[in-house]
Amino acid sequence: MRRGIAATAVVASLALAATACGGSDDDGGKASGPTTITWWDTSNATNEAPTYKALVKDFEKANPDIKVKYTNVPFDQAQNKFDTAAGASGAPDVLRAEVGWTPAFAKKSYLLPLDGTEALAEQDKFQASLIKQAQFEGKTYGVPLVTDTLAFVYNKDLFKKAGITKAPTTWDELKADAAKVKDKTGADGYWASTAGYYAEPFLFGEGTDTVDAEGKKITIGSAEAKKGLTAWQGLFDGKGLHKADATADAYAHIQDAFVNGKVASIIQGPWEITNFYKGSAFKDKNNLGIATVPAGSTGKAGAPTGGHNLSVYAGSDKAHQEASLKFVQWMTSAKTQEQIALKNSTLPTRADAYTAKVTADPGIAGYQKVLTAAQPRPELPEYSSLWTPMDQELPKVATGKQSLDAGLDSLETQFAKLVPDFTK
Repeated sequence: MRRGIAATAVVASLALAATACGGSDDDGGKASGPTTITWWDTSNATNEAPTYKALVKDFEKANPDIKVKYTNVPFDQAQNKFDTAAGASGAPDVLRAEVGWTPAFAKKSYLLPLDGTEALAEQDKFQASLIKQAQFEGKTYGVPLVTDTLAFVYNKDLFKKAGITKAPTTWDELKADAAKVKDKTGADGYWASTAGYYAEPFLFGEGTDTVDAEGKKITIGSAEAKKGLTAWQGLFDGKGLHKADATADAYAHIQDAFVNGKVASIIQGPWEITNFYKGSAFKDKNNLGIATVPAGSTGKAGAPTGGHNLSVYAGSDKAHQEASLKFVQWMTSAKTQEQIALKNSTLPTRADAYTAKVTADPGIAGYQKVLTAAQPRPELPEYSSLWTPMDQELPKVATGKQSLDAGLDSLETQFAKLVPDFTK
């Protein structure tokens, strides 16, 4: 999951129209030369894309009969762009899709089932829960490329100065620690996000979620959800707790404060590891503390599993699909995943890619340990779309412009439109 990344200039994205035609605009037959496939990469254009561009060249050298037309698509635009392109039979041959998109696109028959293909030849090497997240109605539509989850990340030096020897394991402990940090160092102890995705651990900590996908029930208005979000709301007001930031640049504000030692802890994902190290507070990488998010009143602690799959467009012809399957297999191999991890500090999806070189990065090693508490997403195409209304309502609650009860009532109403066959 890549949350809050600033959008790339719209002008640059207009060029996509000329590159989004999948196999239909390229020479696909062997008689006329190499098969050219298109790949939409949705990684961060600055921090991650250079690695993928280099890997494309390596793949082409190893497979001279295949050419890859690479396009970096801004993450926050890619889902809608692919949806539009696939509906018009002009999608890229391969898509780097956020895990929540996979079942949604599979439901529309936009993606090729990968079971029994070259792309999934080493399926048993991947974390089983990640394969499960790539499935819809019994078929697999993506191969896990990178994974992630949220963790409690903290500045060890500031914690030490405040006399804190370990990460908090409950939200109440976090509040107490934040006050200690403020008293002893002058820095804020914790800065929470108002975004819906970052509220999920508070729901999980009470044994609930936004919806019960299996029971087809909307649970955001349940007593358990209210209890979890009451704890979340309480972390915006108090000694050492930074007030809610509901501005468009809130993500950047929180990140900048943390990496430069102005706040001692936040909840964040591994996609920011490389940016952590660029800050003045983490020039010594070992100053970065990483722990499982605090638990709720049930004693449960966990965060949503995110990440990205590589999927193949069902509308491409046979030659392009075969080339795409080979490309997906190569890109998700243990060797390639190791290279990606070493360059981008992202988390591999298969155990054999966590080599000694990879785990020498304290950021990757730390996040690898918290993956065991990550909660897989349900097989619900609309699940990720539920965060959109949360992104609209929760900032109002966090800033005091709306009561929690009013916010939950509004969310129930909006969820009912997104999953109309669910009961409240």
